[in-house]
Amino acid sequence: MNIDLDKLNYTFINKPLLIGGRAMEFYGLRKTGNDIDFVVIEEDLANLIKLYPDKIKDLSGDLGVCPFEFEIWKSISYFTYDELRRNSIEQENYLVISLEKLLFLKSLTLNLEKGLEDAVLIANKIIEEQSKKSEEINNHNKELLQS
Repeated sequence: MNIDLDKLNYTFINKPLLIGGRAMEFYGLRKTGNDIDFVVIEEDLANLIKLYPDKIKDLSGDLGVCPFEFEIWKSISYFTYDELRRNSIEQENYLVISLEKLLFLKSLTLNLEKGLEDAVLIANKIIEEQSKKSEEINNHNKELLQS
């Protein structure tokens, strides 16, 4: 999945962390909407606000800037870049949030129909990936018991 960040005319200090619908699409879970959601470090957000001062958004304390199709946030539900980037998948120009962290974020919106549907999709994907490990784990367990 290629996301062209060039139109922002900005070089990120740290690669932005892809979340939301595009992350869902990255994992093959569902098609995305039109926006592209990122979480960034505070310095990147401050610089982007200077570039796009008329595109600032504040969702109950989650501060962001929304130029073009991008929604770029300092935090999501007050969870920051550093809290969300663990085990992310590195791409050329950005990181993709891990499935586990994506599930965590979606669990915060279980009261919304879309949040619940997305959480179920992610949980099923995690279960599918974990079940692929079962043969290897069972063989290892047999070896462990035999030794």
